[in-house]
Amino acid sequence: MKTKLFINDAWIDSGDKKYFDRKHPVSGETMTQCANATVADAGKAAQSAQEAFRSWKAVGPSERRRLLLKVAEVMESKTPEFIKVMAKEVGASALWAGFNVHLSANVFREAASLATQIQGETIPTDKADTLSMTLRQPVGPILSIVPWNGTAALAARAIAYPLVCGNTVVFKGSEFSPGTHALIAKCVQEAGLPAGVLNYLNSSPDRSPDIADALISSKEIRRINFTGSTRVGRIIAQKAAQHLKRCLLELGGKSPLIVLDDADIDAAVKAAVFGSFLFQGQICMSTERLVVDEKIADEFVAKFVEKTKKLSAGDPCVTGDCVIGPMVSSNSGDRINGLLKDAIDKGAKVVCGGMAEGAVMPATILDHVTADMQIYDEETFGPITVVIRCKGEADAIRIANDSVYGLSSGVFGRDVNRALRVGMAIEYGSVHINGSTVQNEAQAPYGGTKATGYGRFDGRAVIDEFTELKWLTIEPFEQQYPF
Repeated sequence: MKTKLFINDAWIDSGDKKYFDRKHPVSGETMTQCANATVADAGKAAQSAQEAFRSWKAVGPSERRRLLLKVAEVMESKTPEFIKVMAKEVGASALWAGFNVHLSANVFREAASLATQIQGETIPTDKADTLSMTLRQPVGPILSIVPWNGTAALAARAIAYPLVCGNTVVFKGSEFSPGTHALIAKCVQEAGLPAGVLNYLNSSPDRSPDIADALISSKEIRRINFTGSTRVGRIIAQKAAQHLKRCLLELGGKSPLIVLDDADIDAAVKAAVFGSFLFQGQICMSTERLVVDEKIADEFVAKFVEKTKKLSAGDPCVTGDCVIGPMVSSNSGDRINGLLKDAIDKGAKVVCGGMAEGAVMPATILDHVTADMQIYDEETFGPITVVIRCKGEADAIRIANDSVYGLSSGVFGRDVNRALRVGMAIEYGSVHINGSTVQNEAQAPYGGTKATGYGRFDGRAVIDEFTELKWLTIEPFEQQYPF
């Protein structure tokens, strides 16, 4: 598969005609060849977005809505193609890939529904015969930098919400999923959006920092949204601050699922298996910590292990659909093995699974994890989760909050008032009572606290992220001034 850059409604080679390869993390086979963008290409994309902004910002809400609904329709029609490409590039199961397309289409539909909800308000004023009001206006070209893991869904939200607010987008895709991200740009093109409204770039890792620098500093780019690691998010935030540009950052996570002593253990186990191992645990809201009351921990762990051992594993490109596929990179295994070895050396017990071999790792559960272990609060991003045993409700809250991250969380307990009390006390952007940490709906605000970043995707919250608030008054010609 070969992909190009998409600038001003044209699929083009990079300025120096070079390509980079996305290779399979296990076989080493080239899955996708992608045009390797240059800094000059980034400048062209920003200029294209600026030129398109002049007309796109004036397009009425009904037309924006019609076009975004068309994108959703086109995306759904290409579901089999998305499933095929995502299996090759990121080892996604048909379940994960299909869910991504479904959620992506919903994101475009939700964005379309916001077209007539971008509203201001009238404000009381002490000035006689004066109308005082606020307006929401488009910002300008938006830089959207998107990761590989929620391959389609995270790209959709980074594109659809800026567009419905009247902005244009420079979409920087991931080098791990260039074919999938190019396919999203093709859906937007096929839906008939005007030239330059969306521009797609991708590049090899060695070129990406310079391209990001060029776009962040570009006079055309007005805001940045980034989904990815906390390490890179900090760099982007610092660079954006130098140019006084606002960011929306959705970064790392170490999501806890609290299991109280009165929980329905079977229900909690189901949520734990789903939240821990969907897409090999490579989701920002994956359940990476099971905080389980010591009174029920033995029973919970036994049932958790039993259910986890039944998960199918393989490479969806070879064996067909499976739950546990290869991780995105052959380097993933070495990194996780280091965390696993540190925990074992300090007393943790492997009760299911074991060490990784390159990008291949079985579904792994580590019990008796304590705060002195690196894995306690370091993001693993793989098919491994940990059990931390707690002593009652207050201890569960303490452990859940003992994290630099604050994205998603869950609380299981039959006493809903008690579970709600716990949910209110933990410091996370989303809390799900008797539900998995892995949840996302396009109409609900999504984001986190602390080192997970700031700002919110989805729901009405995106209107503030992608518009400027303007105060406007209409006053009488003749009025008195103090001098």
